[in-house]
Amino acid sequence: MLVTIGDLVEDVVVHLRGEINVASDTDVVVSRRRGGSAANMASTTARLGHLVRFVGQVGDDPTGEAVVEALRADGVEVVVQRAGRTGTVVCLVDLRGERTMLADRGACVDLQPLDPAWLTDAHTVHVPLYSLAVGALATTSIEMLALAHERGIRVSVDASSVGVMAAMGHDAVVELLRFVRPDVVLCNEDEADFLGEAAWPEALGGQLVIVKHGAEPATVRRCDGSETEVAAHRIGSVDDTTGAGDAFAAGFLVALWQGEEPEEAVAAGHSSAATLLTSDR
Repeated sequence: MLVTIGDLVEDVVVHLRGEINVASDTDVVVSRRRGGSAANMASTTARLGHLVRFVGQVGDDPTGEAVVEALRADGVEVVVQRAGRTGTVVCLVDLRGERTMLADRGACVDLQPLDPAWLTDAHTVHVPLYSLAVGALATTSIEMLALAHERGIRVSVDASSVGVMAAMGHDAVVELLRFVRPDVVLCNEDEADFLGEAAWPEALGGQLVIVKHGAEPATVRRCDGSETEVAAHRIGSVDDTTGAGDAFAAGFLVALWQGEEPEEAVAAGHSSAATLLTSDR
């Protein structure tokens, strides 16, 4: 069982059809769907045929009910507390498929207290840095990772967002990562650059740091200081990259748990991300 803790929200996806006309009208296409980094990762894990449990909080409102049912429909075991207002993330997707997130996390950050039963049958706990940044959710997530270590459960952290890390501050992020001692850290190139010399497993007390470079090869950094590259899939133009990193994490962690070497697990992560990027969603 893979367990993840964090955000389950409504995504309002805004596909731009041109440059934004400031203080005027811009032609867009708007869609709504279930979102949240941890929820996206759980959904892809379930679609890969693996047992997965999502833990989080949504509002006591119709939107909360809708996103919970959507995640359950993907095959995820959903454990949520219901209170407050369900969060919303507005995803601005430009003509290159790159996205900018405008986040109102709502009730997500209020999750408490820790229930040890959340870790029943878990082999891996995956936590986006979003879940470690603010609110009661951060305290609950940190306690959950400590309990995971006590139980011998692998811990994975995704660096998630340069914006979130910048708001926390470089030293605070590094101190936090060293405190929670993730076995695996996943980050993209910008997030690795932000971490600097700390973007290596020996600096964080872990085993692996995986650095993604979009369509270029990802790098596997080991605790002995070695680094290897694993080519990504070539898939042509992409309309929307939202959730690709979460899909990568799902494919990677499932393969790693199944006993694959890190390089083979990264290849599985690339495949999972490519499947998402070429799907109709």
